[in-house]
Amino acid sequence: MKVVPLTCALGAELQGVNLAEAGRNDDLAGAINELLLKHKVLFARDQEMSNAEHAAFARTFGELETHPLAPSTSGEPGIIQIWKTPESPPERYENAWHHDATWRECPPMGAVLRCLECPPVGGDTMWANMELAYDRLPDHIKGTIEGLRGRHSMEATFMAAKPIDERLAMKERFPDPEHPIVRTHPVTGKRSLMTGAFMTHLTNYHTARNVRFGQDWQPGASALVSYLISQSFIPEYQLRWRWSPGSVAIWDNRCTQHYAVMDYPPCHRKMNRATVQGERPF
Repeated sequence: MKVVPLTCALGAELQGVNLAEAGRNDDLAGAINELLLKHKVLFARDQEMSNAEHAAFARTFGELETHPLAPSTSGEPGIIQIWKTPESPPERYENAWHHDATWRECPPMGAVLRCLECPPVGGDTMWANMELAYDRLPDHIKGTIEGLRGRHSMEATFMAAKPIDERLAMKERFPDPEHPIVRTHPVTGKRSLMTGAFMTHLTNYHTARNVRFGQDWQPGASALVSYLISQSFIPEYQLRWRWSPGSVAIWDNRCTQHYAVMDYPPCHRKMNRATVQGERPF
């Protein structure tokens, strides 16, 4: 197996590897897990695997979870279909920087995404290193956000356009959780910035330390949230992957954000994803 770094910030391509075999080979799976901790996002091209092999490989990182809105493949509930067709509604959920499913109390550890069909041009996915984004914040910003927490919501994103009864029922099923703005990786101990498109507001900003008078909290907190979210926009923290059928991406959701670029004309883009259960952020 050859490991080819893709940028100075994150990402590496694995060459000469069979990911389906890694689902049956503990030594190979362990090596890939170590590489994921180092590079945060891994890629491999020309992978022939069934949905069952896809799920088996993803389970080498942990147990799989389902998504309440995305359909699962037949016979493999741990594999969801993220399929876009010319008939798909013009939804804009993916083309925003985000950690997956921070609207869960325990967001995913990571995911394994496999391309079945993609546009001839366009439809790339981008990732950003949120450890680097935190490390390079000015010291006074690090001091300001130490101990701050943010509210994350499915209701305000995926469910916003749904009828109110469906929206409220889903909110009861997935109450908006609160997560630290700066989280600690449970394996490496490194700190990273945890914001993204599912975060709606800061929950504990309104204190004497940050607020001079009652209405002062709103513009101050909003400006800070906008600034923190914008850190994933910085090219020096990013990589961009061009898909081809049979290519696979594996990412650590605890320290990266990603963005699915929806720049392609009406056509087919079919991706299958296995999402690995995670722990409560701290």
